[in-house]
Amino acid sequence: MPEGDTVYRQAALLRRALAGQVLTRSDLRFPAIATADLSGRTVTAVVPRGKHLLIRVDGGPEALVPLTLHSHLLMEGMWHVYPRGARWRRPGYQARAVLETAGAQAVGFDLGMLDLVATADEDELVGHLGPDLLGPDWDRAEALSRLARHPRRPVAAALMDQRNLAGIGNVYRNEILFLRRLHPFTPVAAVEDLGAVVDLSHRLLHANRDRSQRSTVGGPARRGEQFWVYGRGRQPCRRCGAPIREARIDDAELAPGEAHPGPLQDRALWFCERCQPAP
Repeated sequence: MPEGDTVYRQAALLRRALAGQVLTRSDLRFPAIATADLSGRTVTAVVPRGKHLLIRVDGGPEALVPLTLHSHLLMEGMWHVYPRGARWRRPGYQARAVLETAGAQAVGFDLGMLDLVATADEDELVGHLGPDLLGPDWDRAEALSRLARHPRRPVAAALMDQRNLAGIGNVYRNEILFLRRLHPFTPVAAVEDLGAVVDLSHRLLHANRDRSQRSTVGGPARRGEQFWVYGRGRQPCRRCGAPIREARIDDAELAPGEAHPGPLQDRALWFCERCQPAP
């Protein structure tokens, strides 16, 4: 599942293939930008921002406005890089973007979002995001401040809100709460050491950013054994043996009169009621 560490690796892959190279062909298969042509422009940077990916190009030989191609992987998206002319490993109908240089092709399959904006206007797409856990400008104090703005919000919802800190998806959300022994519905204000939650988030994403297979159990693990609770509903807790419970968060979890801070992620939660007692 693409989360901040996946996007970080995707950016590194694209950077190696595209940075400093002139695009000889582009094919953008989203209706709003299908007629755009980036050929002749040089790729100046490939930047991950939370779960978002930014590919910047210059103005080309005609000195046009520098542009940014913004993509989001959502659930199924993935960028591949191939030698020019090589056969793709996924069917062509899944391709949403093709960027070609003299020696390589970068193909974005099943991308959930694809936008093209002036580089100067990038903030219109990603300016709402909180501090990036894998970014060079990571700001722990700002992340804590944003989390604390809605003290009655369930911590499971607050961690998934990319406006608080960018890069955490459902896998990390579940694993972080288990490792900190926090029940998902604990209000943010009731978390005894919110700083420790943020610090663990930062450590886990950094530990996995260069791994081909994500693991939260203390190092590389065999497939099926790399997580504590994620995806393990009704299986025994690896720590205490109690059955792992599955639940979801909805608006009813907000306290009466609480101003809604934004859409909650209606995604599954997995937790151990014995290791993560209810507040």
